[in-house]
Amino acid sequence: MLITSVVVLAAVMVAAIGFGQASVGVGEVLASIGSHLGLVPASSVPPLADSIVWELRLPRVLTAAAVGAGLALSGAVMQSITRNPLADPYLLGLSSGASLGAVAVIILGLSFALPVAAFAGALLALVTTLVIARTGGSITPTRAVLAGLAIAQLCAALTSFVIFWSAKGDSYREILNWLLGSLAGSSWTTVAISVVAAVVVGGALILQATRLDAFAFGDTSAAALGIRVNATRWWMLGAVALLTGAMVSVSGAIGFVGLILPHMVRGLSGPQHGRMLPLAAIAGAAFLVVADTLARTVFDPRELPVGIVTAIIGVPVFIVLIRRRGAALWA
Repeated sequence: MLITSVVVLAAVMVAAIGFGQASVGVGEVLASIGSHLGLVPASSVPPLADSIVWELRLPRVLTAAAVGAGLALSGAVMQSITRNPLADPYLLGLSSGASLGAVAVIILGLSFALPVAAFAGALLALVTTLVIARTGGSITPTRAVLAGLAIAQLCAALTSFVIFWSAKGDSYREILNWLLGSLAGSSWTTVAISVVAAVVVGGALILQATRLDAFAFGDTSAAALGIRVNATRWWMLGAVALLTGAMVSVSGAIGFVGLILPHMVRGLSGPQHGRMLPLAAIAGAAFLVVADTLARTVFDPRELPVGIVTAIIGVPVFIVLIRRRGAALWA
């Protein structure tokens, strides 16, 4: 199943690169990529097609795939370590913190620093959440979730205040696109950020599959199996925050990917994380590539923020999952 999923993902990505107002054939897509990798002569690719593929669409598709994989993987891990079926990568206030940082630099006219500011905002929100959760004693998943909700609301209020007080002219549109999630500004820099985060941090989380299996039986059972429950949980929360912060910093707050994809994949692969986590990452990558392709082509020449598309698709899918798997989903 894993090999088949990788092949399907590759086919979806190639098709997405070729699809658009200026259509590019599959052969030209592969020839362009091959020429830049030194596999085929550069003269075999028309210059216009090569520019469309290498400079515009390939960075965007690769960024979409990496972000989708990272968010789906983060959501699956969050649902497992909190044993909460409604958990997603933004549960601990990460998205709202990133949004506050991003909006602040946009207002200041420092859009070039947006990824750094968004990432810093996400990590600051996480640290604040954990500090608040610890004030009542030891940190528990319930306290962390409640503290995260409080920080998310605070950051959302501050973001709204900054927009209301300072946003002018074109900054409104730039802020709105970012808050709704957009991959329109993708470049080879965003590819580097998102792919490195997905491979390094995402790979580290996948290697924790056995420990996540143990968490499914509760903290006591996990401890009996020799797992240091608290240390492992907070290490994975930190990794999820790092991964989510990197993804949000290049794409904005794209919803539903980290919520619905883990549930869909779990229904196909079973609960074992060794199979479920890689498949969730691949499914998330394919889903976001398709959603972003729809976002940039359905209303061409106008483009929708991809977060709108993921919500339009995600809400009905989640309702179907609840109807079909309600008892298992909430168990």
